[in-house]
Amino acid sequence: MTTAMQDAMIWMNKNFGADIDAAVAGTPITKNLLISIGIQETFYIWAKMYKTATPEEVLAVCVGDTIDFPKRASAWPKDRADLESHARGKEMFKVARAALVRIAAINSGYKVAVKKADKFCHGFGMFQYDIQFFDGDKDYFINEKWATWKGTLSRGMSELTAQTKAVYGAGKKSLTHDESVYVAIAYNQGATKTKKNMATRKFKQGYKDDLGVFYGEHIESNLKATKGLW
Repeated sequence: MTTAMQDAMIWMNKNFGADIDAAVAGTPITKNLLISIGIQETFYIWAKMYKTATPEEVLAVCVGDTIDFPKRASAWPKDRADLESHARGKEMFKVARAALVRIAAINSGYKVAVKKADKFCHGFGMFQYDIQFFDGDKDYFINEKWATWKGTLSRGMSELTAQTKAVYGAGKKSLTHDESVYVAIAYNQGATKTKKNMATRKFKQGYKDDLGVFYGEHIESNLKATKGLW
């Protein structure tokens, strides 16, 4: 018997598997890794709706992360004023604010944030492409290309490809299970910090949830859960 998370993995493969296979062909990234990351990043958002919703409806609510300054001190934008100070930043705030209103309507975890007028979402798409990349990718964010499968897959792949190169260098042909976890951790927190802590912290890296489980530990579990599903 499959778990609820595995059922969602099967759904992702059924709806998006062919496109994922095409995207990862010739790269060290695997479908299992991509689906594991997609589940970790956004399954909590669409878990209760995907069995009755269309794929397009699921993709449209894949937004999140309202953390700003001082907790978001190392990444741009720190807050609304920081975002709006950039070209087309006010347009982007409207999109990001509307995204927060949208997710707050279906996920109680965002009801506190949405009551604060300056709060907005920072992560967009099933693979949570971060708003820090807005300046170089304005149309993607403002025109909501992140709410399309083609859009979110392309950015997820580009970032994973970049992190694979940053962690293991160019020319990497394949990834072991452990290497896949480290690439995912780098996707979450950056390659420099990930490489620095490999020997001492192993998979206890990346975002730590309220239960004390790290992003890397979740990804390892997710990867194991994909075995034999397709």
